[in-house]
Order: sequence, then C-alpha cells, then structure tokens
Amino acid sequence: MSAATTTPGRLRRLLSGLGRALATLLVLLAVVWAGLALELDGPGRTAAAAYLAVTLVAALLGRRVKRARLAALAPFALVLAWWWTLAPRNDRAWLPDVARLAELELDGDRLRVRNLRNFTYRSDTDLDERWEEREYDLAGVRGVDLAVCDWGATGIVHTLLSWEFADGQHLAISIETRKEQGESYSAVRGFFRQYELYYAVADERDVLGVRTNVRGERVRLYRLDTPPEEARALLDAYTRRITALAREPAWYNALTHNCTTSIRMHVLELGTARPWDWRLLLNGFGEELLYERGQVDTTLAFEELRAESDITAAAQAAGDAADFSARIRTGLPARPGRSEVELDAQE
Repeated sequence: MSAATTTPGRLRRLLSGLGRALATLLVLLAVVWAGLALELDGPGRTAAAAYLAVTLVAALLGRRVKRARLAALAPFALVLAWWWTLAPRNDRAWLPDVARLAELELDGDRLRVRNLRNFTYRSDTDLDERWEEREYDLAGVRGVDLAVCDWGATGIVHTLLSWEFADGQHLAISIETRKEQGESYSAVRGFFRQYELYYAVADERDVLGVRTNVRGERVRLYRLDTPPEEARALLDAYTRRITALAREPAWYNALTHNCTTSIRMHVLELGTARPWDWRLLLNGFGEELLYERGQVDTTLAFEELRAESDITAAAQAAGDAADFSARIRTGLPARPGRSEVELDAQE
C-alpha cells in the first residue's frame, strides 16, 4: 500500500483522536465547573464532594469512554439546571460604595441623575459618603472617553466610560461587581453567581481618583473618536440598562458580563460595533485594538499615545480639587479628528 493511500487514513485517525480528547477535556471542565458551582454558589464543599463522587461512579459504570462521558454529563445537567434558578437581588447588605442604585430620569434634553456617587476616600474602608443629584444637558454632549485602570494583572484591566459635556461637566459610569459587606473581589468567583452587576454612576474625582490615589493603580484616559450623536445614543443605552437593573437585577460574570463585554453590548445596541476580537476578553491589550481601528488619536505612535494618556500623576496632584476633570485632561491627546477649537466653535 502506497504512502499516498495511507496518509488520508492516518489523518482521519489523528483528527478522530483529537476530537475524542477534546470531548473528554470539555467534559472534565464541565465537571470541575459544576463542583465549584456547588461549593461557591450552593450548599458547600460537602455537596461538591458528593457530586464528584456520583459523577465518578456514573463514569465508571459507563465503562466505554463515550458512554462514560455521557454518564458524567447527566449529574452536570442537573447542577446546571439548579444553577440557573439562582436569582440576583437588590436587597442585600451592600458595601457603602455600592449601597445605592443610581436613578436616571430623562426629560427631553435634560438628564437628571440621583444617587450619583461622589465619595472622598482615605482608604477603601475609610471614606466619606456623599450621594448627589445632578443634571446634564444632553444637547451638549461633546463625546465619550475611555479610562483604562491598570493594577498590574497581565492582560486584564478595568475599563469605564466618561461622557464630556459642553458646560465642562463629566459623567463617569463604571460597570462593576456589587459586593456585600465582608466580600472582596475574586477572579475565580467572578465566573459564578457571586456578585450582582452594578453600574457605578459617579464623579470622576471619585471613580478615577480612588484608583490612582488610594489603590495605587495606573489610569490611562483616551478620548474616543465617537461623534456627539453616537455618544448621546450610548448614554441613552446605559440609562435604559441602569433603569432596568433597578427593577430586575442581573448577575455579573467575569466572562460574559464584565466591564468591557458590557460596554460592547451597549455599542451593539447602536449598530456601530466592530467585529469581535480576542482582545475584548484579554482587555489589557484592548488599547492596541482601539489604536489599530483608529478609535483613538493615531497621529502619535502607539507607545507615545499610551504614555501621554497616562493621567496617574495628574490625578494624584489634583487630589480632591473641584476641577479634577479639567486637571487630568491637561495635555491629554485630542479627540481624533476634532480639535478643541472646533469643538468650541460648535457651541
């Protein structure tokens, strides 16, 4: 038999073997996930151990590998069905910075925001609470900026949007976990039903200043190439979501409903989203994606833009100043395609 006739057969066997290995790996991942779900979201470690024991027995009774995989999926299906019944709530004992839900009310071109957070932080636990009511003129939306908050984790950052208005105001909205008293964020727990989804509607001095001045994070601020009408439509989408969450809370998920994928969800509502890219998940590389797509200033080399967009030192120097937003934008690269003179001329 010639090599030409045996090669296709070998290839089929190789692909078949790889397929079986992948199927087994997926089943193992499902079993591990279900065990963690029972431990973290359910009765606890005893229930997780019992589930794993039942799954192992079912797989052994299946004998053949294919039957064993199917047998192992039966207990997983039961756990998954239970997991979907877990309902998020708005009435838990929350940490102070997420204790209130923002209320956004539209009246023509006026946006009234109640429970806007404007805390003063000395640490994450030593703080002065201040919830405010403010109004914004939506006809004066100039654009929207993206803040990238980097705490040193490889490939992962926190992102949030901030809208700029002609009267000098800025409205920041950060999509985060809503943590209960005594809770802290865990990357592993973020894949389960541990945290409700929270939209922190805040003053920039609060939501950016706490990261640069208290938590020691580096923050870069990018002016996006988003026309004012699209920026307003995006804010409208956020407003609808915030209002809906007050009626029907939702779960945060580190994969599907996080700070960056949720922003993309709102952009999809506008019909202006670009194609999916892996850097939307590993969002620590997202700045390069924005640069490649021309959504930030590309008159500078990327590394130069990244360095000039770092507002960490400016935010630390601004402290609790009333003009915090203006100070952190001093020397910031311009909004793509529109100079400040052109923006002023539009008013």
